[in-house]
Amino acid sequence: MSKIENYNFSGKKAIVRVDFNVPFNEKFEITDDTRIRAAMPTIQKILKDGGSAIIMSHLGRPKGKVNPDFSLNHIKAHLAKTVGTDVIFAGDCVGSEVKAKAESLKPGQILLLENLRFYLEEEGKPKLPEGASDEETKVAKAEMKEKQKAFSKELASLADVYVNDAFGTAHRAHASTAVIADYFDTDSKMFGFLIESEVQSLDKVVKEPKRPFTAIMGGAKVSSKITIIENLLDKVDNLILGGGMTFTFMKARGGKVGNSICEDEYLDLAKEIEKKAKEKGVNLLLASDVVAGDSFSNDANTQIVSADDIPEGWEGLDAGPNSVKEFCHVIENSATILWNGPVGVFEMDTFAKGSRAVADAIVAGTKKGAFSLIGGGDSVACINKFGLADGVSYISTAGGALLEYLEGKELPGIKAIRG
Repeated sequence: MSKIENYNFSGKKAIVRVDFNVPFNEKFEITDDTRIRAAMPTIQKILKDGGSAIIMSHLGRPKGKVNPDFSLNHIKAHLAKTVGTDVIFAGDCVGSEVKAKAESLKPGQILLLENLRFYLEEEGKPKLPEGASDEETKVAKAEMKEKQKAFSKELASLADVYVNDAFGTAHRAHASTAVIADYFDTDSKMFGFLIESEVQSLDKVVKEPKRPFTAIMGGAKVSSKITIIENLLDKVDNLILGGGMTFTFMKARGGKVGNSICEDEYLDLAKEIEKKAKEKGVNLLLASDVVAGDSFSNDANTQIVSADDIPEGWEGLDAGPNSVKEFCHVIENSATILWNGPVGVFEMDTFAKGSRAVADAIVAGTKKGAFSLIGGGDSVACINKFGLADGVSYISTAGGALLEYLEGKELPGIKAIRG
């Protein structure tokens, strides 16, 4: 694979997979253009070199049908304004008209393709009749696989070079994120700057962390984080488990959790995680005290109680002061910090103090020289709410792809480029 910073795009047409799945209001005005701005370094490098860029993305979930509400034409004007040059829009992403527009593209020009997901071939999932037999399903999947290859080949035929800069969809084996790479030789496919920085930052955490390495895993449920927790037990020195999952562990220890969120079916697993952590020499930290509320509301009455002795009718909604003190001491003295999930219901100011303290500790640790990575929608929203994004080393733009990378899975969109 080539490195984008060393590649000369002069006279080349580059087809670039970006993630322009941005939110709109009812007037189709973009309400958050973070993803568009994140792709700018890659697009501008291509144009500056004297190449032309063919931009492709998905938008929403049109499920293989043309739907004007999900047209990338809504993005055209904003993209042109952001990149500082005109954008030519193609009313489709494959076909003779698109081919003609791509062929006539001149250096410095941008062609924006229509939503890839207007075609079922992009995701590669066949539409099956209700009650389809195993044999029918097998045949339909095989047929779709061939159609997806043909669709990918047609996309590839538009350009000389393939650049994947959509880390958010790198965990999907879609036509534009993985299959298309088969139609470019090793020197003609590469990551864009965004994916490159994501992968390099994640590798600093997953593959070569400086020690001590602390991971803070929050969120409501143990079930959604099992694989990540198990994978991290082989890597971290300290593992802080906060948020709603705290109470599954407390109940597994025989504690009282009142009305707190708790997954009874995972009590044995919680015991197993604690046992594994001990065997591997991992310092596993759980809240010792919590801020409990008498209702799930910002206006709830509150009291600080032991995490394993929450009164009936009350629920733990934030880490308590003793827990926060212990968490922060460990975080501030770490060399690598990963944060995925808040330690309380940070959306309510009454229960945001624990997550705010964790965020402050991460910033303090970063100032001391630690590498800190914030990933996952809630953690990113949390760090942004507190205005501390500039104080950490890296904020990941990805959701599912980030989690799967942390789980140790090989992402199709990464493998397709790296080989």
